[in-house]
Amino acid sequence: MPSSLFFYGTLCHLPLLAQVLGRSIEDLDAKPAILPGYASYLVKDADFPVLVADSTAFADGIWVRDLSAQDIARLDFYEGGFGYRLETVVITVDERAETAQVYFADQTYDLECSWRLDDWAAKWGEITVIAAGEVMDHFGKTDPETIRPWRPFFADRAWASILARDTGPQTLRTRMGKGDIPLFRRRGGYDGFFRLQEIEIQYPRFSGGMSDVLQRAAFVAYDAALILPYDPKTDRVLLIEQLRYGPLARGDDAPWVLEPVAGLVDAGEAPVDTAMREALEETGLSISRVEVMPKAYASPGYSTEFFHCFVGLLDLPEKPSLLGGLLSENEDIKSHIVSFDHAMSLIETGEINAVPLIMMLYWLDRERDRLRRSA
Repeated sequence: MPSSLFFYGTLCHLPLLAQVLGRSIEDLDAKPAILPGYASYLVKDADFPVLVADSTAFADGIWVRDLSAQDIARLDFYEGGFGYRLETVVITVDERAETAQVYFADQTYDLECSWRLDDWAAKWGEITVIAAGEVMDHFGKTDPETIRPWRPFFADRAWASILARDTGPQTLRTRMGKGDIPLFRRRGGYDGFFRLQEIEIQYPRFSGGMSDVLQRAAFVAYDAALILPYDPKTDRVLLIEQLRYGPLARGDDAPWVLEPVAGLVDAGEAPVDTAMREALEETGLSISRVEVMPKAYASPGYSTEFFHCFVGLLDLPEKPSLLGGLLSENEDIKSHIVSFDHAMSLIETGEINAVPLIMMLYWLDRERDRLRRSA
């Protein structure tokens, strides 16, 4: 028998509801409605609301009818990851009472303010719709409790796909774009903190005509912000050192690597803010001023990973090394404060073997005199 539900939070955003249900917006039978005796409040430090009993209030929302058992199963999967349960309530639609089910939170939250869908949608709507697509890729394959810890990373990847729209110019390279590729189909693969997606693709060749239909794979990672702390008054840079699993898995006998400060760009966060935050978390130092370096793909042949690079100007301490990193993220980081010339010599010897740091030091070599004159 078809069910009817009342939605009061993020699922009032019809593109999100359609994504979760696997339907088109036009296929949804949705009407404005209210739930008397409750108010919706934004959860503190979160991007979703909960219902709070209040006999003097009502919660705005939508009433959606004719939901199938499959629709309810998909909704339970999506909401189950957030810790919600279905209960039956009486709502008001067009000034008449109707019975519907609504999702209530299983736990108590600290609250901030009244929920406003438009405010949420302006910042989080598109990110959440894209991330929900990745959540629902797991429907029927994984239980919602398993993927719950992954949801922030799904949102980070969604944000990376939005940042990707700010692409570079096409003056030397071809003017062809994504829209000229007739076949690009993502299929299964490994889904977790990272994704390894199997891809079926056909694309236009430079010589004319189309390629064969090819089977390929892509490593779906994140956008990251990298920052090289530099003291222009003393001409010193700060390099961080930490154990890296890539060199270890490759068989490198020296898997502790010298790098710039770096971190994943959180959903909705400007990369420059990520860079400033990571500098403080990893070194304990506050950056005074930031300049933008080139931004680029790390390994475009198979990976989505993209680097937003910056130089951070500050007064570095005299102490030649510092310990830092967040214990909550199992970070174990040692910072080295060295002269610029010493850093460049480490490129020549091969001790610096991380390409992002090499590129950033060469950028600094080009801009160093200007930065020192303005210090």
